[in-house]
Amino acid sequence: MSTSFATLRAPQQVGGASPATPLFTFDSHEFATCFNQRPFKVAHQLASHPLFELDRLLELARKLPEDLIEYNAGNLPINQDPDKTPRNGLSVTETIERIQTCKSWMVLKQVEHDPAYREVLEACLAEVRPFSEAIAPGMRNAQAFIFITSPGSITPYHIDPEHNFLLQVRGSKVIHLFDGRNRELLSDLDLERFYGGRVRNMTLPDQFKDSSWVNEITPGEGLHFPVTYPHYVQNGPEVSISFSITFRTPDLDRRQAVYAMNSRLRQWGLKPTSPGKHKSVDSLKYFVARVLRKLGQG
Repeated sequence: MSTSFATLRAPQQVGGASPATPLFTFDSHEFATCFNQRPFKVAHQLASHPLFELDRLLELARKLPEDLIEYNAGNLPINQDPDKTPRNGLSVTETIERIQTCKSWMVLKQVEHDPAYREVLEACLAEVRPFSEAIAPGMRNAQAFIFITSPGSITPYHIDPEHNFLLQVRGSKVIHLFDGRNRELLSDLDLERFYGGRVRNMTLPDQFKDSSWVNEITPGEGLHFPVTYPHYVQNGPEVSISFSITFRTPDLDRRQAVYAMNSRLRQWGLKPTSPGKHKSVDSLKYFVARVLRKLGQG
């Protein structure tokens, strides 16, 4: 693996003309080799950023619509039925104010609606884009999420649909991430269910429990998550704050459409072929999925 490191710079500050301070440092060869194939660490400069202080996050939470805040008890098993996830009995404000002791997990979604957080997201992705475009062109649908979690909390086993870098700002996390290319672990049917109905939580089979990449991230470190690679997260002994920067690309939209179409075909009693087996069939499924979406049926 190359030992030369690239310090990436956003072309200019959001809303300004002067060069921005570099936010990321990582191995450029590792990025080219591992992006969307396997996890790899990055270094970042957000650990002391005032936007991630609890008082500022409380202010943000009060501004966000209720449907963009998700929180629950944090003492959960790895395999958690999402329909039976217990609440913590507190309000959003109480959860943040008591996060040290209330054994809770919280995510503030799409925080880019706030201009200050949007500026940070755009600055981060401006540094990622020159490298990701060579691998997965067409960066779009950028979104940012902030996770606020109590000591020892668990994020259950699940998958996500976006390109993602999770940046640790406060506290620590141990991330167990599994190879999403293994169809014995994550089947086409699992992906159809996910893309067809967006069932996020999954069940980790016993025989795969020791097959993950294990990465601990601390303030100033981040981790790249390949798309739909299953994972679960265990918080360290302190309150954790993490900033997740995500984006989509056209190939992911196509992948989602084909799997969702396969889910629909299976509901109709058919047995669809796996994505990637026949490009012409995938193209037809993608076309039909787009038509159905325009008709309001997708």
